[in-house]
Amino acid sequence: MRQIILASGSPRRKELLEQVHIPFEIRVSSCKETITKDQPSDIVMELSAQKAADISSSLLDTEKEDCLIIGADTVVCLNQKILGKPADEKEAFAMLSDLSGTSHQVYTGVTLIYWKKGNKQLKSFYEKTDVFFYPLRPDQIESYIATGEPMDKAGAYGIQGLAAAFVRRIEGDYYNVVGLPVARLIQEMESLFSL
Repeated sequence: MRQIILASGSPRRKELLEQVHIPFEIRVSSCKETITKDQPSDIVMELSAQKAADISSSLLDTEKEDCLIIGADTVVCLNQKILGKPADEKEAFAMLSDLSGTSHQVYTGVTLIYWKKGNKQLKSFYEKTDVFFYPLRPDQIESYIATGEPMDKAGAYGIQGLAAAFVRRIEGDYYNVVGLPVARLIQEMESLFSL
């Protein structure tokens, strides 16, 4: 029976895989992330590959009979500048103020490492979604920060949470913004399994 491993501790990625009834286990990568690229699309694929490779290197020989590892990384970009998780409430306020009334991009990179009978196949891809925010008043931003929701999220917001009230529209895959482009993932998994 095929083993599927999610190389991420993200509760949102876990929920998305459960939502589409993919059986999997979680093994969180502890690798030190190193960025050598400069384009957001390349960065997320590079980081997802590092996570997947870290878990792949720890597999037992018996697991290499039929095992798929999913590595993923998501970044929020405004004018090609990556917005990470805010260090404090002041930084969260600055990020949300910058996102107010404008559009930004969310990139998720995914790397699949598929072991079958001791042979390894590797595939990386990314998805990009444009997110458009309504103008936000300072008191709206302060109220949102007071909930604590922005503090552990790239770009200081979670589209699947209270920040849904800020989003005017999106162009692209909603689930990509949550953290995993599920439909594309399934397509790529099926193409690997048919090799």
